[in-house]
Amino acid sequence: MNQQNKKIAILCHGAFNYIKNKTGNMLIRYRPDEVIAVIDKTKVGKTSDSELGYGGDIPVIENFNDCKQYQPDTLVIGNASQGGFISPEYKKEVIQAIEYGCDIISGMHQFLNDDNELLELAEKHSVSLTDLRRPPQPPRFSKGTWQTREVPVVLIVGTDCDTGKMTTGWEITQRLIAQGCDARFIGTGQTGILLSGNGVPVDAVVADFMAGEIEHEIDNASDGADIIIVEGQGSLTNQYYAGVTLGLMHGAMPDYMVMTHDPARDEDVTDYPISTMGEVMQLHLDLMKNFRNSKFIGINLLTVALSETEAMAKINESEEKYNMATTDLVRFGNLGLIDAIERELNS
Repeated sequence: MNQQNKKIAILCHGAFNYIKNKTGNMLIRYRPDEVIAVIDKTKVGKTSDSELGYGGDIPVIENFNDCKQYQPDTLVIGNASQGGFISPEYKKEVIQAIEYGCDIISGMHQFLNDDNELLELAEKHSVSLTDLRRPPQPPRFSKGTWQTREVPVVLIVGTDCDTGKMTTGWEITQRLIAQGCDARFIGTGQTGILLSGNGVPVDAVVADFMAGEIEHEIDNASDGADIIIVEGQGSLTNQYYAGVTLGLMHGAMPDYMVMTHDPARDEDVTDYPISTMGEVMQLHLDLMKNFRNSKFIGINLLTVALSETEAMAKINESEEKYNMATTDLVRFGNLGLIDAIERELNS
């Protein structure tokens, strides 16, 4: 994504909440001065702050036509449907945005640039279509460079999808940079790629090449880096998305891992009971031990659905149970997590 300031409208009908609208929410959190409106017909009249607790008075409006008063220049699809398809309703909004003169950014598996109607309209109105999930061509196969790698790699993992892996990775990276560490972030999904301007959409890569693509990104980012933070995807215990999680693990071959978890949820996104953090951490370590002695160095909880008292109780409980630095970085700051990572770097 071009790093110059934009006027972004976020399209997310029926999905404007703290879980489903991941891409849109991260733009609201980290680039609030660029987001001018959220399009969700089910929550018209609300604001970003009233729904998410951040983002100020960014308005929620009914459709793209209502957005024109704010003079947007970019439409971002803020959520991703299961399977990543662009619905007829979304396509109608995209067409209206193109005709108005907006660039379109999508993280769907169904690519804008494969739609001849959209391509012709984009050319006619001189706008760009960006598919964040289009994988590299030709694909890259793994070379095993992790065996001689000197820069430590941290992989963010979780007990489920939507547990804050991207946010955790981005926050850790920015906080380390603020303390003088040359930390590099590698996006592996549409949100991380959109924010950082680099990375690879690992869940869109043919399975045999997942490890190679992540390895390639790490190799490219290693020169001069003190540490590399890799955004996680899915979960080893999620019946839909475990495959991409495993491929990402083998590509990153992490020295360290950070666990993420939403303590307010008992079921995962497939409505199946979520495994405990302890079970999921042990599973990661067991799968890594044939290659290297990877280590968990912290836990970041997603506590937005809990009161402050409940959230701090969960953080303290996690620290005691797993003997590991725990926080909610967005809500409570570093606590001991960033210090724990820096101790590992300096040990």
